[in-house]
Amino acid sequence: MKKDEFKGNLQKIDTCCYRIPQSYKPGMLVPGHIFANDILLESLMKDQAPEQVANVAMLPGIQIASMAMPDIHWGYGFCIGGVAATDPEEGGVISPGGVGYDINCGVRLVKTNLFFKDIQPYHHTLMQQMFKTIPAGTGRTGDYKFDVNELTHLLGKGASYVIDRGLGTAEDLAHTEANGFIDGCDPSLVSSRAIERGANQCGTLGSGNHFMEVQIVDQICDETVAKTFGLQKDMVCVMIHSGSRGLGYQVCDDALLSFRGVPERYGIELPDRQLACAPVDSPEGRKYIGAMRAAANYGFCNRQLLMQQAREVFARVFGRSWQDLGMELLYDVAHNIAKLEEHTVYGKKKKVWVHRKGATRAFPAGHPELPEIFRHTGQPVIIPGDMGRASWVLVGMPGSMEKTFGTTCHGAGRAMSRKMALKHAPGQVVKKALAERGILALAQSAAGLAEEQPDAYKNVDHVVDAVHDANLSRKVARMRPIGVIKG
Repeated sequence: MKKDEFKGNLQKIDTCCYRIPQSYKPGMLVPGHIFANDILLESLMKDQAPEQVANVAMLPGIQIASMAMPDIHWGYGFCIGGVAATDPEEGGVISPGGVGYDINCGVRLVKTNLFFKDIQPYHHTLMQQMFKTIPAGTGRTGDYKFDVNELTHLLGKGASYVIDRGLGTAEDLAHTEANGFIDGCDPSLVSSRAIERGANQCGTLGSGNHFMEVQIVDQICDETVAKTFGLQKDMVCVMIHSGSRGLGYQVCDDALLSFRGVPERYGIELPDRQLACAPVDSPEGRKYIGAMRAAANYGFCNRQLLMQQAREVFARVFGRSWQDLGMELLYDVAHNIAKLEEHTVYGKKKKVWVHRKGATRAFPAGHPELPEIFRHTGQPVIIPGDMGRASWVLVGMPGSMEKTFGTTCHGAGRAMSRKMALKHAPGQVVKKALAERGILALAQSAAGLAEEQPDAYKNVDHVVDAVHDANLSRKVARMRPIGVIKG
């Protein structure tokens, strides 16, 4: 359907949400809900992502609505920014397209006790040392290598496996979603090819939109919550964005291959074969879930090792231990995952499979899954923006439980494809423009820098405004980048 025709079908529910009516397309079991404000409405119509929201509404067992966050853009099967909860008691399915290829891609934010004035004399040295130390780029390997037996244990234990080796602290686990471990994993279901790809990639950034940034807190919006989180104006932070690397990609690829013909076998009709799925309780569904959870554990370990390397670089450059520099983890959140969670659906408590693809958990104050330190504030939500503007720390709000199965946005969201970005401005021009704004950008390739240039993304401030106004998550602090490492 053409953009104008589709737009004519949208129904504005409130200032931050638009409905795709169930009548829009035959086969929709629930409506679609797109969380966005008027500023973002035009940008979200630039590709077929809204159509994907309607397609997801046809999945068996889907509850309440097929949802999309304001950073919505086209993806494989589900749009990026897509959220869907399915009830296994009602024939609910699991769909690899609702998790994505980069299983447990996510973000963590590391605090320091340094301030902007402290880091200025070391700016270039620090970024050069980080670029030299942190493995980044397609296929890059790192210093951490695991044999098959070790990797099997890592997949089965999550972040505690590397922390038990002295690569972090118990406090790191407490500040990681699900304590860095997804139960119910089954490493034996991870293929030998996936194991092979993951053997020497743990502790590496990868390429694409993955990054490590040094940032400065430039705005505090909620003094009370910021104090609990330990954030102060002008504080130096490190943000890490990466996932499960080649291992997670292979787990998804293996699942999609094994799901060929599976929907038809169970009498499931789909509008798009990229939505390939299986009933949660089927042999195919259980196999994917076991492998996906194991890959998620790898993702937690990957970010833990990346953080540990960043800590070591800071220690070398400043000549003090990372502990003395106050390099504590604020929080680590996944934004490509499916989890079995309890939610209230039309007044009834249910266990549902919440698919979050390019979407972040945002549990509010009082939620039983939150560690004690965040129990009275709500969960920290880490939202990366583009490398030229800003990133945000938010906090989960009650509206997320009422409207989106405890979910908010995950980033700025692309405004142009990588191909368009390459035509828009070459990497060297992007690098120079960033340098003029005091941002040192170091990348393995000029093309990679061009693909990820600021103009390729929506303004993250607009995206955050939408989820803040929708009461999904509330603004706590804003950070601006001063240095970035890309693949």
